[in-house]
Order: sequence, then C-alpha cells, then structure tokens
Amino acid sequence: MLRWALIFFIISIVAAFFGFAGVASAAAGIAKLLFYLFLAVAAILLIVGLLAGRSIIR
Repeated sequence: MLRWALIFFIISIVAAFFGFAGVASAAAGIAKLLFYLFLAVAAILLIVGLLAGRSIIR
C-alpha cells in the first residue's frame, strides 16, 4: 500500500511538471488517501500485536 502511495506521488510530481494540474491533483489525492490508510492499518496492527503479545506472557 505504501508502494502505491509512492507511485501516485511520483505520478503527481511528473504531471505537475508537465502542467497537467487536474491529473496532478487527483494523483496527489489518491496518494494521500493511500498513505493515511496505510498509517491507520499499521497502527491497528501494532495495537493488536501488542495486545496479543501481552496475553501470551500471562
């Protein structure tokens, strides 16, 4: 997911360089959405991992 966010970010930079503002804005929006989705999933998995690790120690 993070790889796709980076790909859309690069597409956005290239499109902005060539003057395609609409494409650049859309690609940047998709990259931003994927990045925040990645952060949310990573945080959830971290919390689940910590809680699962705690129950094994008991």
